[in-house]
Amino acid sequence: MSTKDLTRALKYAQEFVDFVNASPTPYHAVNTVKSHLAAAGFVELHERSNWFAQSNPVSRGGKYYVTRNGSSLIAFTVGGKFQNGDGIAIVGAHTDSPCLRIKPISNKTSEGFIQVGVEQYGGLIAHSWFDRDLSIAGRVYVNEDGKYVPKLVKVDKPLLRIPTLAIHLDREVNTKFEFNKETKLVPIAGQLALDKNEQEKEEKKKTCADDPELQMTPEQFESVQNVISRHNESLINLIASELNVIPSQIEDFELVLYDHQKSVIGGLNDEFIFSPRLDNLVSCFTSTRGLIESSTELEQQNGIQLISLFDHEEIGSRSAQGADSTFLPDIINRLTKFDFNNGKHGQVDYFHETMAKSFLLSSDMAHGVHPNYGDKYEGQNRPQLNLGPVIKINANQRYATNSPGIVLLKKVADRVQVPLQLFVVRNDSPCGSTIGPILSAKLGIRTLDLGNPQLSMHSIRETGGTFDIVKLTDLFKSFFVNYHELEEKILCDHL
Repeated sequence: MSTKDLTRALKYAQEFVDFVNASPTPYHAVNTVKSHLAAAGFVELHERSNWFAQSNPVSRGGKYYVTRNGSSLIAFTVGGKFQNGDGIAIVGAHTDSPCLRIKPISNKTSEGFIQVGVEQYGGLIAHSWFDRDLSIAGRVYVNEDGKYVPKLVKVDKPLLRIPTLAIHLDREVNTKFEFNKETKLVPIAGQLALDKNEQEKEEKKKTCADDPELQMTPEQFESVQNVISRHNESLINLIASELNVIPSQIEDFELVLYDHQKSVIGGLNDEFIFSPRLDNLVSCFTSTRGLIESSTELEQQNGIQLISLFDHEEIGSRSAQGADSTFLPDIINRLTKFDFNNGKHGQVDYFHETMAKSFLLSSDMAHGVHPNYGDKYEGQNRPQLNLGPVIKINANQRYATNSPGIVLLKKVADRVQVPLQLFVVRNDSPCGSTIGPILSAKLGIRTLDLGNPQLSMHSIRETGGTFDIVKLTDLFKSFFVNYHELEEKILCDHL
């Protein structure tokens, strides 16, 4: 690798590391992507608005994005030479990662410790969450003069910990580490004896009972009780302080635990990224960069270029903002019923013609070969970190890849000299899945599954390749720029 290429690769990797550190939850990930898009001149649209009645409707040469639930995002550009019925080059990914989420009623105490009740989200490697510096982040609804406004919170401080049991009390811990996820996977947040709110709680109750002027109306009490009585008061006070509001303004929240240790570049030769949430913020970052960089040549493009970043992939995608929702079909339906020649709602629906000409790259992380567990991988398909994106194949359609898609991606990769790898699971191994099969079935769209290789997938700390970030970005940029030329040359139903 030349000095110039090395410098560029490290630059992209560091920007990705910064992206991860700013994005501990899907809400933060979408907000970070929005900031990148806005800086690149993308215009925000809203599902609640009539896009065709605006003074500046969607038009050729335009760049746009729209969000749903604050945790899913679709962004797209319209080529300067776009005609109704042209195809859409789509990259799909997901914003969520396995984690621990604070329960609706989380206030717990045991043996003098303040604890926080948590619920497992997705298929996390639970034991990797022990003995880590944890903090909280998420979305909080705040009452601002009668309007209930969502605000993002990220406490940048080690706040919680799930301690393991000392080896002196469990001599078999190194040979068999088993635990109950309900009773043992519970973080501690402090000590009752040192919590002033706990000390004052009983006195406060007595005072309120003795002084009628300090008693609240049933409505006031209920609005406070919803949050404060369900969670530790010091935790609520901390969240309020972070948001610069008073505790009674907090109506409710969705908060998760995240690893406070920062994502970093490591290894003897800076070849690794040690990080939480590589799955799947790598795809969110690289697809966003690829779309932005391809938009500099927008006037010469024929089709629509689109990224679709969904929440809830890790739990099956079946939600209002997941890949199995109406989000992407709704946006495509709006675009295919719009007459770009006169800037008005058209009389012809181009949906089916557009879908037949479109292609989806379903981007999710892939399993890089593990040096200590080589027997878990198929003998000939063993992706290596830093050797490029991985095409994921499964005969049972857990991945949606087929041969026309492989031909297309090879030609896209050749244009920018990005190496590709292949992966298939062993016949005696289970296979995960992605949003690819879901969207290909829902839209009838040609689809290929791919992703960068990594180790320790679904651990609180994962390992990826530093030099794979720029490779995947370049691949997506090439896909957006070259798809509409290459697509016509790869025949499928023409035998």
